[in-house]
Amino acid sequence: MSKRKEPPREGNVNQEFCDFLLEIAEYERNVNKNIYKYNAYRKAASSLARHPTRITNGKEARNLDGVGQKIAEKLDEFIETGELTKLKKIRKDDTGVAINNLTRVSGIGPSKARELVEQGIKSLEDLRKYADKLNHHQQIGLKYLEDFESKIPRAEIEQIETVMREEIAKLDDRYEITICGSYRRGKQESGDIDALITHPTYTSDKKSNASLLQDVVKALEVNGLITENIALGDVKFMGVCKIAERARRLDIRLTPYDQYYCSVLYFTGSDLFNQQMRAHAQSNGFTLNEYCLRRVGSTGAPGEPLPLSSEEDIFDYMDYPYRRPEERNL
Repeated sequence: MSKRKEPPREGNVNQEFCDFLLEIAEYERNVNKNIYKYNAYRKAASSLARHPTRITNGKEARNLDGVGQKIAEKLDEFIETGELTKLKKIRKDDTGVAINNLTRVSGIGPSKARELVEQGIKSLEDLRKYADKLNHHQQIGLKYLEDFESKIPRAEIEQIETVMREEIAKLDDRYEITICGSYRRGKQESGDIDALITHPTYTSDKKSNASLLQDVVKALEVNGLITENIALGDVKFMGVCKIAERARRLDIRLTPYDQYYCSVLYFTGSDLFNQQMRAHAQSNGFTLNEYCLRRVGSTGAPGEPLPLSSEEDIFDYMDYPYRRPEERNL
């Protein structure tokens, strides 16, 4: 819902390899605009982050998903020398360094960062002097840069969740709410807070109750939990909340009542677990996405969405062993 999530750091014995792969990935996306290489480096970093033991050479790493010959060679070079030629070149590219630095700000993508650099704005200090060149989202991203970059402790999200539940229940106790992402998967830290809400009066064939999300956001603003509004539509809110000293990114998505459990499954993740679920669905005659689960007929066309009353129903339909959220950290 916000910036792309990083591979897990907890217990990662290959962290230093992941760090340089992610640094190269950001350069490929932000400077070279090569999304293919960006995704390739990130995929390799994710595989290394999940590997339980520290790799000792590139050949060993080749056995991991997403690690090809070129990345294996870079791993060998780093293991043998403690350095990486490609990384040295990247760090000497002043324009590239400036672009990467500016894209740290939420709302600033590679194109906007390059535009700013071409105007002579090459650092965050420069950016703060010319904040009038930024839109509302980017100004908030700059204002809370350090807060947004710091991880959110689980205990803090638990406090935020409690406040949200209490205030939303006062509004209407028929609302349902789930904080998804790494928090729901049991992680001790998260990058931001992704909340899903639904209401029985809001379904895929009856979406007339468009004020549901606005009412929730207004209640949380009055309560003081939400302190900044980046964007608010009928079904998506992006903003900032604060319950301790730090400002935190908060996204709230309103999803139809009959699609809620597929959405909860999807936004809980992990990405790899979702891929495995979709692959299992396909191989067993179903199609699964963030909206619904459907059987595929003899003609190859998906049927009507199957009725769901829980996440477990999705697993049961597909004859897939239920995995608790904390077991989905693949």
